[in-house]
Amino acid sequence: MNPAYVGRFAPSPTGPLHFGSLVAALASWLDARAAGGRWLVRIEDVDRPRCVAGAADTILRQLEHHGLTWDDSVLYQRTRDDAYAAAVETLLAGDLAYACACTRSALAHAPRNAFGEMIYPGTCAHGTGMRAARAVRLRVPGGDVAFVDRVHGALRQNLAREVGDFIIRRADGLFAYQLAVVVDDAYQGVTHVVRGADLLWNTPRQIHLQNRLGLPTPAYAHVPLITNAAGQKLSKQTRAPALAAGESARALAQALAVLGHAPPPALAGAAPGELLAWASAHWRIERVPRAAVVAKALPDPDNGMPNP
Repeated sequence: MNPAYVGRFAPSPTGPLHFGSLVAALASWLDARAAGGRWLVRIEDVDRPRCVAGAADTILRQLEHHGLTWDDSVLYQRTRDDAYAAAVETLLAGDLAYACACTRSALAHAPRNAFGEMIYPGTCAHGTGMRAARAVRLRVPGGDVAFVDRVHGALRQNLAREVGDFIIRRADGLFAYQLAVVVDDAYQGVTHVVRGADLLWNTPRQIHLQNRLGLPTPAYAHVPLITNAAGQKLSKQTRAPALAAGESARALAQALAVLGHAPPPALAGAAPGELLAWASAHWRIERVPRAAVVAKALPDPDNGMPNP
């Protein structure tokens, strides 16, 4: 085993895994196994209101059914509030973050970036005045944050111009995803993050947070998303069908094809273990499609499984 490589899969328990989730999980698992590294599972249940009872257990069973086993105990973000609070206090004490009193309605006319996200105009950057503090925001730099994605190559983003100071503790007291993922990746010693391309432009924010907290930056790779026939990203919101235990081999073969690693004809009808053994031996991150961020999939009339 290669102790220098630690990967992870970090699903949110808002429902069962679907085919798009499998593509991301499989890519992460294969990248770790091909490197002789460790692969961890973290349940990102920091956003309590969105979590569905029993979903975390379902996700873990689905991973096991598809042969994607992990190497240590599962980490649940709901147990990590003290660590997140300590990180927020460190940032506030260094004037790297500040209290924000803005409401959604007050920011309704703020500019939006290319992804439809609100660009915070810095209203509370120098104080809230007489208004009660609600959230905490991280100050962002004026220059670009640059990184090299292992799939998409060299990228950069100007956080001040394209995002603005972003929330790390929400108005409801819960901690934001951006903070939790950075604190937990460092805590678990994660060295390589392989995840879906919908999170590609979260990376500059997370790198900036890592720098401010003095934490290491993992290597990042973002793999294609999967859409339905209408061009919508597969998700719980678009009613993507859950992975079925009886279709594990078929789903793995389709996911491998999406990732540029279609199994050879000799493996047609192979069991999940055989497919994973072949894929681990042949995995090359360079073969993952780069040009298309989204890989389209059509529903199979037989069982609803996507066909790449």
